[in-house]
Amino acid sequence: MNWLSRVIKIGEKIKKNLKKKFPTKSEQQASSWASLECCIHKGPIQKEILEKNLHVCPHCNAHKRVSCIQRFDYFFGKDNYEILDYPQPQPDPIEFPGYKDKLKEAIKKTGQKSAFMICAGKVNDINVTAIASNFSFVGGSLGQHETECFLTAIQHAITNRNPIINFTSGGGIRVQENIIGLSGMARTTLAINELKNNNLIYLNVLCDPTAGGQAASYAMLGDLNIAEPGATVAFAGARVIKSTIKEELPVGFQKSESVLESGFIDLIVERSKLYEKIGSLLSILLKKNSDINTELSDEIKVESPNIKEAS
Repeated sequence: MNWLSRVIKIGEKIKKNLKKKFPTKSEQQASSWASLECCIHKGPIQKEILEKNLHVCPHCNAHKRVSCIQRFDYFFGKDNYEILDYPQPQPDPIEFPGYKDKLKEAIKKTGQKSAFMICAGKVNDINVTAIASNFSFVGGSLGQHETECFLTAIQHAITNRNPIINFTSGGGIRVQENIIGLSGMARTTLAINELKNNNLIYLNVLCDPTAGGQAASYAMLGDLNIAEPGATVAFAGARVIKSTIKEELPVGFQKSESVLESGFIDLIVERSKLYEKIGSLLSILLKKNSDINTELSDEIKVESPNIKEAS
């Protein structure tokens, strides 16, 4: 076969591939298969299997990002919690170009009013108030709606004398809201202080990713800071740090395992074991269950010696 014949054959192959119909986004969502791009076992997996595995890769144990409802379902059990509403501030406070359309797209995509949702549920017969973040809603960023949701959760916890469990996942503060978005850092911090003034427990579960202004405020203020395996926990991004210090960063830099070694978090717990672990921790801290294994209590004291028991 001469070179001209080869070129013609390649051209025909390209034309044939161009005529192929690739699935649209809606078709992908309706499919019973999902792709895995987290490990060497890249390829499709049945969504039903992934769902049963709590959206954790069965091959490499990568903890995938989930929605707020999925988070509550996996933690409390389906229909074992009550979704709580919160005041709705005016959208697009500074009329940032294109922001309204971005919000509409996020609402349609996720079915949520904001990146945060709150609920009331029980862990080991202990009433708790829980907050969850959805990274699919504008990167889980903190804006005025998310701040109001957070403050409502804190007020609900104080009113009902509940511990707070906060599942964090977000890339920082929403720039489209300028100083109004940034004020959420101070407002959430003050709310947590008020919670602690009422001797109530505040637990963070750091999920992938927890970064930026969120890591610099409420996400690091827990009485206990727990993380899922492999979660990115950071303030500035790795690329920014690398370009600033002009040095190569260690493998696994800013992953929860590295952050644990640095002393910024207390525990790493797999998603399937979070309910049991948090239930044990709350039972010990609140002295609710005398049958809790004393060995676990000793473990907590060793890993987090500065924790004060909440009354």
